[in-house]
Amino acid sequence: MSARFEVWAPAAVRVDVEAGGARYAMEARPSGSGSSGWWEAEVADASHGTGYGFVLDEADEVLPDPRSPWQPEGVHGQSRVYDHGRFAWTDQQWHGRPLAGSVLYEMHVGTFTAEGTFDAAIERLDHLAALGIDAVELLPVASFPGRHGWGYDGVHLWAPHEPYGGPDGLKRFVDAAHSRGLAVVLDVVYNHLGPDGNRLGSYGPYFTSAHATPWGDAVNFDQEGSDEVRAFVVQNALMWLRDYHLDGLRLDAVHAITDHGAEHLLEEMGRAVSALSAHLGRELFLIAESDLNDPRLVTSREAGGYGLDAQWSDDFHHALHAALTGERQGYYCDFGSLETLKKAFTKAFVHDGTMSTYRGRHHGRPVNVGETPAHRFLGFLQNHDQVGNRAAGDRIGALLPSPGLLKVGAALLLLAPFTPMLFMGEEWGAATPWCYFTDHQDPELARAVSEGRRREFSRHGWSGEVPDPQAVDTFRRSVLDWAEPDRPPHADLLAWHRDLIALRRSRPELNDPRLTATAVETREETGDQADDVAARWLTVRRGSVCVAANLGDRPVLVPVPGQGEAAPGLLLASDPAIRLDPVGLGDSGRASVVLPGASVAVLDLAGPPALRG
Repeated sequence: MSARFEVWAPAAVRVDVEAGGARYAMEARPSGSGSSGWWEAEVADASHGTGYGFVLDEADEVLPDPRSPWQPEGVHGQSRVYDHGRFAWTDQQWHGRPLAGSVLYEMHVGTFTAEGTFDAAIERLDHLAALGIDAVELLPVASFPGRHGWGYDGVHLWAPHEPYGGPDGLKRFVDAAHSRGLAVVLDVVYNHLGPDGNRLGSYGPYFTSAHATPWGDAVNFDQEGSDEVRAFVVQNALMWLRDYHLDGLRLDAVHAITDHGAEHLLEEMGRAVSALSAHLGRELFLIAESDLNDPRLVTSREAGGYGLDAQWSDDFHHALHAALTGERQGYYCDFGSLETLKKAFTKAFVHDGTMSTYRGRHHGRPVNVGETPAHRFLGFLQNHDQVGNRAAGDRIGALLPSPGLLKVGAALLLLAPFTPMLFMGEEWGAATPWCYFTDHQDPELARAVSEGRRREFSRHGWSGEVPDPQAVDTFRRSVLDWAEPDRPPHADLLAWHRDLIALRRSRPELNDPRLTATAVETREETGDQADDVAARWLTVRRGSVCVAANLGDRPVLVPVPGQGEAAPGLLLASDPAIRLDPVGLGDSGRASVVLPGASVAVLDLAGPPALRG
């Protein structure tokens, strides 16, 4: 047995690989004009599990491999050889799932179960399949410091986090998900690396001071030496999809990627992933998180865009969250009205070149609603950022004036024209918070994170306790309680989510890709007093399916959008007091639905099934 070692270290005069306790000199790989900066060596007797690292210019320190596939001793330990061919996959018949028509489920492996491992998460996959989920989106699993954390401070981008189960654990999870018809998407972070254990700068110009970021020097995507850095990232993306059989990647905060090259990194990555998809004969997709409200991300490369498959829609979240909760602080200040929610439903972006009060400037560009399919935008009511970046990690259920609004929010999310995503536990209204937690081993860094968190919320006027990110209890409180789904009121909300997802799958108009096929009517009225809301409702029509939602606390009579001669049928109702009122048929041509406060009905405008021709 032997293993081949390669490393890019363009400034080094000599590079050695230390493997299995012995040191071997590496040879510089020539290029057309001299050294390519790559070093290589074939080492006999090195095989799967052999520990190794690199020594630059005869220094005393042995550094881990920038492309280390396995870090069983943590981010500061030595790398290990990993043979991808050893794993016995059983998903040979899996050809992926299209993003269009799918329902996603965001999961943090460390808090999804009490054990916090890939193998423990496998035991809950049947729950997701029964719920109707199509794809599981994992928060980052690239090796990061300590045992628990969000994963956005990863430093070994090629190595799955060992406490979760390492490389084999991730493969078992993906294989098990595919056996249940579930795709797996991985959140990857290419805009920065964590500070603790990050040694890429020792090898070459992976970072540049030409661009400033909140994390220090930017990843070098457009300065001298950037060709190999770009290749490092693009090949990393391909590695996850190829070697771990993943179905897609969610690209974290791409607005923080600075690249002034003629072909943006995202376009290059999209092109490479499309080629890999064609080669494997398997559906692969890329989803971006972006704060720019720029439709070029999901515009085809032929039309001058980056050609990504989808992007998160923060505006839809903000519009829905603010309408349900009444919150108006921070970035919610421009949201909250039902007219704003209507724009989010029909235009995707609320800020599409309009003034953003929060930013103090105009923001965004319009989406071509006649050409851009709605599934290219991910809609969500909760996600790890929107929950975990609140001071106490409180979920939306703790913020709503009425518990009935949880069902309203679920219906508006899951029957919207966008690709919907649930955050783990949302389907049953989990009572557990999901806090910001870390496990930094560097005492100075740990103290800085804890103190910085308190200062941040103090500046925003928060007077309550801010959980210490480094406290083990902050992490433990964030673990899902799997006894909840079987107990009231959680079981009822879980059944509601199942019914909504089943309805979404059963009706083709609910997967119509045209934003122009969604029609929204709203009504907001105040009573005699300024804070007295007399009526606050909206209807969302998609083909012959109509969602009628009452966001107020008083009963309302909501006119049903235009229908045929037959009275509409009731498909789903969040409250047993909901009833249809046929008065008006034959006169105005519009029936009405009686909605108690904080309730929602899903109507079939073609009439009850028995009355259809």
